[in-house]
Amino acid sequence: MHLIKIDPRALNENPDRMRQTKSTPQADALLLATIKAVGIVQPPVITPESGGRNGYVINAGHRRVKQAIAAGLEEIDVLVDEAANDNGAMRSMIENIAREALNPVDQWRAIERLVALGWTEEAIGVALSLAVRQIRKLRLLANVLPAMLDHMAKGDMPDERQLRTIASASLDQQKEVWKKHKPSKADPQVSWGSVAQALTKARMYARHASFGDDLAQAYGIQWIEDLFAPADEDSRYTTDVEAFLGAQQEWMTNNLPKRGMIAETTSWGEVKLPPKAERVHGKPSKSDCTAMYLDRDGRVQSVHYRMPAAKKSKDGGMATGTDAADESTAVSKPRPDVTRKGVEIIGDFRTDALHEALARAPVEDDALMALLILAFAGQNVSVDSGSGGTYYGNRRIARHAATLFDQDGKLVLDMDTLRVAARSILVEVLSCRENRTDSGIVARVAGEVVGADNFLPNMGTDDFLSCLSRTALEGSCKDASVLPRQKVKDTRAALVEHFKEGRFVYPAALFAPDKVALFAWLAKNVVTAADEADDQVEDPDAGEEDGGEASDDEAFREAAE
Repeated sequence: MHLIKIDPRALNENPDRMRQTKSTPQADALLLATIKAVGIVQPPVITPESGGRNGYVINAGHRRVKQAIAAGLEEIDVLVDEAANDNGAMRSMIENIAREALNPVDQWRAIERLVALGWTEEAIGVALSLAVRQIRKLRLLANVLPAMLDHMAKGDMPDERQLRTIASASLDQQKEVWKKHKPSKADPQVSWGSVAQALTKARMYARHASFGDDLAQAYGIQWIEDLFAPADEDSRYTTDVEAFLGAQQEWMTNNLPKRGMIAETTSWGEVKLPPKAERVHGKPSKSDCTAMYLDRDGRVQSVHYRMPAAKKSKDGGMATGTDAADESTAVSKPRPDVTRKGVEIIGDFRTDALHEALARAPVEDDALMALLILAFAGQNVSVDSGSGGTYYGNRRIARHAATLFDQDGKLVLDMDTLRVAARSILVEVLSCRENRTDSGIVARVAGEVVGADNFLPNMGTDDFLSCLSRTALEGSCKDASVLPRQKVKDTRAALVEHFKEGRFVYPAALFAPDKVALFAWLAKNVVTAADEADDQVEDPDAGEEDGGEASDDEAFREAAE
């Protein structure tokens, strides 16, 4: 066997090679990166072609030759061996079966050797096509007990969080914990979670502190730097939990807002509000209160809440529970025209019809864009606000928005693509279902615009008609020219038979919204806009000398003017 240099393009593949399955693109990319960085470390083995032909066949190293060509190498080193009787089949099989990938511990030792030779972590990452974070994770093994390393070398590795906890502990602490958690013949696996938990020390991070250096010095807090944390974050911490929490408490006391209180938390970390207090999840008003508390990580959190308004008795005083009770005689309420189940069925029918109309019915571009904007005013829609508010996110909407980008990350301004994405987002957002996804009146408006009434199914079924009252059934009979029967079930059966081959849509199920409800929704949102302007007043008591806030109708008229 001797070493020569040869053009990799002049080598022929061995038809009897062992590995016929194509390698993954990730594996090929890794090999290509290493060849570009350091060249071919282990020369491929070739043999002369049989039959007297002048050429060489690759005996071992097909992937190395292929990626050398992809890297643009003109020549590579190869080992020339004598041809075997079986065309190298046995040798190829032995090479692929006997080869074993380096375990993480050996990888770490190899990385440490490269670092000692002057390689940087970034250069090693480029050469091995590994993320720098992965290289730093492996380098944590330098602080692990040798007995633990021997076990990790067998392939039983902790995750990154557990490894960081183990590496941050002293070797003496690791040794004591390892005695209790090391593997045995009966249980060869190690519970790394238990090991990490036994080594965990309560840490309070500087990035979670609201107090400054003055309180840190007053409470004797010494910050410790976490050398293995990512470089782009403040990794300082302290194990003096009592001092950290004391400084946080003092900061809250010094910065407590007007109408504020320091609240305690439950064992689950939830804030304890005063009895009968109602938590405010949206924008607080001037009369709302603030509760500040410490969460499980020691961070200062705040929530807003409001107390119920005191009820007034008829004589102008504060009413007691008995005085406030309704003294009128209870009157049994008549059955509504549509039961709750019927309302839910209508909501499902509306939603399905709306979605089908949005997917199939012709919609002009200006209407489509208007509906898209309107959809985000739905009561079931919430997004991450750039203004700093805390809202819920929606990855399903982001999934459709991602289709607007090409492979280079450029926004595609193609109208066909925009129309598909807009319809998909509207389908994702708008809902009439009687649950937490209900978009409210905006879905009704959208359904009327796109003609979703035409996609409503036949409601002349026993399942739906059983949800209608006698009055509603008899009203449906008039519209269908069906004579009401003496018994409700007979009337319902007649309607089911009449609409068996036809289509019946209950009038209240149509999408057109009630104008009173629509104007009430508009007035509510105009008042909200006026309230936002009022919030700009610096003096919290300003504007209250004239008898308090204006009514909804007055605010609506003022906004309209």
